[in-house]
Order: sequence, then C-alpha cells, then structure tokens
Amino acid sequence: MKRIELYTDGACSGNPGAGGYGAILIYNGIEKELSGGEPSTTNNRMEIYAVIVGLRALKEPCEVTVYSDSAYTVNAFNAGWIASWEKGGWKKADGKPVLNVDLWQELLSLIRKHRVRFIKVKGHADNDYNNRCDALARAAIKKITPPPA
Repeated sequence: MKRIELYTDGACSGNPGAGGYGAILIYNGIEKELSGGEPSTTNNRMEIYAVIVGLRALKEPCEVTVYSDSAYTVNAFNAGWIASWEKGGWKKADGKPVLNVDLWQELLSLIRKHRVRFIKVKGHADNDYNNRCDALARAAIKKITPPPA
C-alpha cells in the first residue's frame, strides 16, 4: 500500500466570506499541489474540503497521514466525534445538528477507502508545508475576490 503524506489548510476572508483551500500530496518525494476556493463559505468548510480534495486525488487505496492545523477537522476523527455524530443521526451531544454534514459524509466515504491518520500541526508556525498550504488557500481567495473599486 502506498504511503502518502497530505498537508492541508483552509482560509476565509470574512467568516462566512470568500474561502480557499490548499493541499499538498507527497509520495516518494514527489509533491502535487491542489487549491481552489468558493465565493461564500466558512473557514471550517475550507479546512474539511482541503482534506476531501487531497483524498479525491488518490487513484487507489493508500496509507495516508493527514497533517492539518484545524483542531475541528483533526479532533472530529482523533477524539471520536465523527463516529458519535454518525451514530447519533448527525446530531451533537447537545442535540443540535452537526454543521457541514455534507462534507463530513463525503470525507467519511473517502476515508473508508484508505488507511488514514490525522496529525494536528501548529498553524502559521515552522511547518513549511502547512505554510505553503496556507499560501495556496489565500491565493485562491484572491482569484475569486474582485479587487476593490
């Protein structure tokens, strides 16, 4: 099984507002950058979507280590939130609906095709790949945000 490293980041200009995501896939020293954005979204949606885009790019089942600075995304898996949400009909412990259910369901579907582990990295710090993903996400926002008149 191929071993892949996936670095991801999401960003938003306003929350909600224009958002972007960046992802870098690394396999055997080869890097592939992915990015894009949406005109109206949230930071959390872009963080989740970055992981989705990275996993979608894989052509076969892989062993994937996802590095993200999003506690929301990482804790959903590492703290077992997602399993509880799915089992509980996509409701949180307080009975309120889980936000971003569409993305969580797609991400779960993709993860089930691979062996995935999540590692939380410190954002905007000394991780070059995380910083590059942030730059990709911010550049994507600029592409979809018209300059001020």
